[in-house]
Amino acid sequence: MLNDEGKSSFILLYHRTPFDEVIDDKGNRSWGDQKSPNGIIPTLRNLFRNHHDGTWIAWRQVDEVSTSVDERISMENPSPFTLRRIPLEQYQISSFYHVTSKESFWPILHTFPTHFEVNNADWGIFEDVNRRFAEAACKEAAVGATVWIHDYNLWLAPGYIRAERPDLKIAFFHHTPFPGNDVFAILPWRQQILESLLCCDLVGFHIPRYTENFARAANCLLGAKKGPKRAVNPRFLSTGTALTEPSETPWLTYEGRTIQLVSSPVGTSPDVIQALVNDQETKNLGVHIEEDTRKGRKLILSASRVDYTKGNEELLLAFERLLERRKDLHGKVVLMLACVSAASGMKIYEDTQRSIEEMAGRINGRFSLIDWVPIRFSTRRIPYEEMVAWFTQSDICWITPLRDGLNLVAKEYAAARKNQGGVLVLSEFTGASVVLDGAVLTNPYSHRRMDDAIELALEMPENEQKRRMRTMTAAVEAFTVQDWAEEQMGSLELSPR
Repeated sequence: MLNDEGKSSFILLYHRTPFDEVIDDKGNRSWGDQKSPNGIIPTLRNLFRNHHDGTWIAWRQVDEVSTSVDERISMENPSPFTLRRIPLEQYQISSFYHVTSKESFWPILHTFPTHFEVNNADWGIFEDVNRRFAEAACKEAAVGATVWIHDYNLWLAPGYIRAERPDLKIAFFHHTPFPGNDVFAILPWRQQILESLLCCDLVGFHIPRYTENFARAANCLLGAKKGPKRAVNPRFLSTGTALTEPSETPWLTYEGRTIQLVSSPVGTSPDVIQALVNDQETKNLGVHIEEDTRKGRKLILSASRVDYTKGNEELLLAFERLLERRKDLHGKVVLMLACVSAASGMKIYEDTQRSIEEMAGRINGRFSLIDWVPIRFSTRRIPYEEMVAWFTQSDICWITPLRDGLNLVAKEYAAARKNQGGVLVLSEFTGASVVLDGAVLTNPYSHRRMDDAIELALEMPENEQKRRMRTMTAAVEAFTVQDWAEEQMGSLELSPR
């Protein structure tokens, strides 16, 4: 049954919907589960088990906004809640998401200022979309309700909500990195963004480094006062790598408000992954991978998507150097590069994909034998069950982005390899690098560090593999995606008003 407006005690703002919409040939609508049973979508849905009067706000594409109003739909799974979808035309989605978010914000968040593009951005459209999300939240919210906002494309929503509804509790979570102050300050809208975020009761990040970067930006650019630092949670490595922090700022004060800062990395669902590992269909897929690709060789897996931040070209060059200096590995090692294509129409991603494809083709052309192709390359979205099968068959998981907010693939590999060997080669510029003690950390900007890391992974003894994997599996199991959600929401309940 559809909730009445103004009655929801919990409102979640996320541009993605809780289920995939499926329209059949006759125009009938149904809702299917996300492609991946893991990740944050099912966890966020499960929050509505305890909020039967909750509302999830997302967008939908329409032909004409002028004739459309917000769509309100009664959802029944996992328990009753309302899905409210804001109608956006294609040009609005393109401007708000593909241009302003992806061409202006994304390169700054990932510390690639040379990719920053401001001339195509329409800030007015970005403001309007954020305002509409905020208005929808205010209409749905009961007195004193909790609003949880997700990710940088809704940066302005907290400010609009606070102006209209000072009674609400507002939390925000960043799924990306947050850059250093000197890089963040490149954004011409920096003041409006920070002022909006400082309207929250709680702002969350994956790791202490991003929390500290945000606290410094708020302090330096707006004069927000920082609370006394405290030692980071023991779940994080505190020294020794690119993203470690020994201490962090727990709260800020600004214009009479206290804003709690919480570092908690999104987790996986280890029980779901282990159930898939033991499922017969996954085992059958594993047999197919062995017969078709592995064939008794060392199998290296790298899984990401087409993006200049993911380091796929640097990884391929490192693999090429490996084959150049280690002729003894010819015919004995194979790299599976699963690199999902980006949305069409974005030139920088199209150029990146073309470069990756050309590089993989060139390397295969140089080194292939009659019975051996060194690189298997796929741009299709691999079903999650199949990806787990690849985890079970891969001797090495090679994850070396130039910058990544967290990287769940690394955590999923550790969860899938429970009680087994296997080596995780991980960039120290991923958020996961400060929570996965046991990974072989490397610097993707350094040829020598990349070369040493893959050599170490290939030669690592089985007993050391298992020792390292036990440490990583324990970390993954100790803080799951459900723990992440509970920590963020639990911290909000304790935050001062």
